[in-house]
Amino acid sequence: MWLAVIAILIGLAILVWSADVFIDGATALAKKFRVPSFLIGVLILGIGTSAPEMVVSVLAALDGSPELALGNAYGSNIINIALVLGATVLISPIIIRKGIVKRDLPLLLLVTATAAWQLRDGLLSQADGIVLLLLLVAVLGIQIVMSIREGYHEHEDDVVIENADPDDVELSIARGLGSLLLGMLMLVLSSRAIVWGAVELATLWGLSELIIGLTIVAVGTSLPELVSSLSAARKGEHDMALGNIIGSNIFNTLAVVGLATVIAPITVSPVILSRDVLAMGLITVLLVALCVFAFMTKRQFARTSGTTLILFFVGYTGWLIQTANM
Repeated sequence: MWLAVIAILIGLAILVWSADVFIDGATALAKKFRVPSFLIGVLILGIGTSAPEMVVSVLAALDGSPELALGNAYGSNIINIALVLGATVLISPIIIRKGIVKRDLPLLLLVTATAAWQLRDGLLSQADGIVLLLLLVAVLGIQIVMSIREGYHEHEDDVVIENADPDDVELSIARGLGSLLLGMLMLVLSSRAIVWGAVELATLWGLSELIIGLTIVAVGTSLPELVSSLSAARKGEHDMALGNIIGSNIFNTLAVVGLATVIAPITVSPVILSRDVLAMGLITVLLVALCVFAFMTKRQFARTSGTTLILFFVGYTGWLIQTANM
């Protein structure tokens, strides 16, 4: 028991440090290559911080516990929007840009709707998993092409040094990549330490596999998203913070569930459909509604929206506890 507690405490300390290193590396590369911060958030942060979900879900499928993989992915999606994004905008408001409303949020809705539609018969087959993985390739391709084409013009005022020393440029890129990879590695390792400790404690307390997946494992594997989003917002990289959430949820739904399903088909219990998939759909629709409202009224996505999202998380957690034995 004490070993589990120590793993959690040390993991938390490393997690906070590695998030700053991770964001610093991502920011440096975004500025160096003049890539929109939102795209960096979607691709590098979104996919990178979803690595713990990927590891946990694939291992769960290989170990014959596919329901844990599903609970982990969907629970993480709910937590990413309700808790992670909610806490982030409480600290630092986000400006909702046109491209997010016209492109990225509709893609997130499409991905969520596809997941819900596949679950209508209570079974995720290997064919369903292949469809999810193919959709992932298509969605990421659309985001890359459209984001680069439209851009957010965030670096237009940057000073470009025409005669910069190539050695200095290469050194700067190397440092950025080094910080990014080191931060990502430590994020994943520290998250795994926290999840291991939390699951050990939860097992001692007699919690079920599904509840562990939807709560402790989901929160634990969402820690990289939480600390990296908070770090990005604190450093003024608001587009990167929002891109992290959207990219992570798309990756969780398509890649994490898709890979787990290809490894082993998943029979879905009715409670997942009536509670967790419903909650994931509702929080996604709520996010879209709040973002569209903020964009149309030219307001920031700020504390009122953040409070609304966190209240949803509190309500969902209460619902989860109430139906734990169903």
